[in-house]
Amino acid sequence: MSRKSRAVAATGVLEKKPNIPRTINVGSKITCADNSGARILRIVQVKGYGGRLRRVPAAAISDLITVTVAKGMPELRKKTMNAIVIRQRMPYRRPDGTWVMFQDTAGVLVTPEGDLKGTEIKGPVAKEAAERWSRVANAASIIV
Repeated sequence: MSRKSRAVAATGVLEKKPNIPRTINVGSKITCADNSGARILRIVQVKGYGGRLRRVPAAAISDLITVTVAKGMPELRKKTMNAIVIRQRMPYRRPDGTWVMFQDTAGVLVTPEGDLKGTEIKGPVAKEAAERWSRVANAASIIV
């Protein structure tokens, strides 16, 4: 039998995460939606993913991931960095019944402390990512 977690997050008691399908596999390439100098990111690891034997780890919207820069400025390449997924192509259903789908899968680079590396975010940001990461919400121009 499973027991309830008594963990407390930095923002308060952990609430139930929305049921968003995990469709962004490790090894896939996503676009970088900020102005940090990176263009394409390759996913290396999904932070906090508790998986199963031989199952490939996958990420969803608002997940913290470890990435490398596949295309971009030379000083950003060949280093592992943290990023947050802000959009995904696969449609998902919100608790109010609406279906949401974006044109591409995108993420933004963040520092280990949680600050954004860029100063602005290009394109829309999912509401789930903006609610979980306040610094992403401050830099976003459109929240869908």
